[in-house]
Amino acid sequence: MTIEHFDLLVIGGGKAGKSLAMDLASAGQRVAMVERGMIGGTCINVACIPTKTLVNSARLLAVTRRAAEFGITVPGSPVIDIDLLRARKEDVVGTMVAGQRTSFLGSGMDLVIGQARFTGPRTVEVMDDAGTHRTLSGTNVVVNTGMVPLVPDISGLREARPLTSTTILALAELPESIVILGGGYIGCEFASMLSIMGVAVTVVQRGAALLPREDADVSAAVTAALKSDGVSVRLGAAAESVVRHNGTVTVSLAGGGTVEAAEILVAVGREPVTAGLGLEAAGVELAGKGLVEVDEFLRTTADGVWGAGDVAGTPQFTHASWNDYRILKANLAAGPDGVLQSTRDRLIPYCVFTTPELGRVGLSEAEARAAGHTIRVAKMPITAIPRARTVGQLEGVWKAVVERGTDRILGVSLLGHESSEVIAVVQMAMLGGLPYQRVRDAVIAHPTMAEGLQLLFSDAFLEA
Repeated sequence: MTIEHFDLLVIGGGKAGKSLAMDLASAGQRVAMVERGMIGGTCINVACIPTKTLVNSARLLAVTRRAAEFGITVPGSPVIDIDLLRARKEDVVGTMVAGQRTSFLGSGMDLVIGQARFTGPRTVEVMDDAGTHRTLSGTNVVVNTGMVPLVPDISGLREARPLTSTTILALAELPESIVILGGGYIGCEFASMLSIMGVAVTVVQRGAALLPREDADVSAAVTAALKSDGVSVRLGAAAESVVRHNGTVTVSLAGGGTVEAAEILVAVGREPVTAGLGLEAAGVELAGKGLVEVDEFLRTTADGVWGAGDVAGTPQFTHASWNDYRILKANLAAGPDGVLQSTRDRLIPYCVFTTPELGRVGLSEAEARAAGHTIRVAKMPITAIPRARTVGQLEGVWKAVVERGTDRILGVSLLGHESSEVIAVVQMAMLGGLPYQRVRDAVIAHPTMAEGLQLLFSDAFLEA
């Protein structure tokens, strides 16, 4: 069989891979990208974009229910129209997917829809969507196949046909009730959204707290916000078995007790898409949990093969994968003897789009203490920020960690209105190495949520 050779061969069209493929193809290199069929990757199709579109609808519903507080009369009781909701989500996703396809083809890359399997070093065999077998090779190859929702080995769970963060987006109607297994970022986001939409939600979390990566006080504040929206939270509760019968899902918990609902959503993590890729034929070794093993420069164990995004252990955020693209682009241009860019010491923020939302960057208080830093902690209720009062969003708490002596900002956890936007302000200050006083004393527009940072770092809230 004829081998088609490319300067760059990308397996999987996630954020890092597709960005690199378009860039190098546009620059005149011969590029092929093999994608199983999800044009644009997970984020656009079944993750960030559709879920945040739905989160926005839920928030508008919540605000509309409070319209009278803002001096507006709304006839009747606002409710979710599932058909309109689905149409809105599909329009947003469809428009972006169409734009991606146009960009891919416009770049000059060879977009191959099909399943790739390595048959040797830097060589794959693909059966495309037309049933044609092709053999492709690359001077450089990037593995960017991403992750999919994990369904754990719990008795009866698979037989109960649970929803995942992917399949729940295709529901024809909202269930009356749902039990969510997992209290991490995905579980909490869906719990918040669905509860606002009128679904009776129960979160079953194996650990002692929701969002276990966060400080205990921040986790408690998120839990309180969910409960205020009607979410039932079961902590320290491990699912032991699941049964679906006559339209009801029953989850039996270790140590006794059950939870019943009309549906069940599994949100206990994600697993890498590496099975069936034939990575062993390429000389690519796997690390823990089936991730592609890479070094700090994103090189795998095989010469000329690179890893990027979730599948390579990059934090599971689209913006982190996009930074992988920047590093890969620089390292491919550097050549074998050039200075390579590293993934070490990246300052990667993240946001959890509950209502209110959580924005986080840098170290938590617990992480800072564990790392040996001597710190000062600032903590402030959202009610202290004038902007929060003008928009009627008073739930939440902001927290900052500052290093004693240097006055460096080590990290912040911002739970509240528009925290996903404000977090970038702190990130820029941290990247610039600014002491907290520069943020405190900056002239920030009033009234804005970002202005609250001046209060957070003031003597009123920062411990001595």
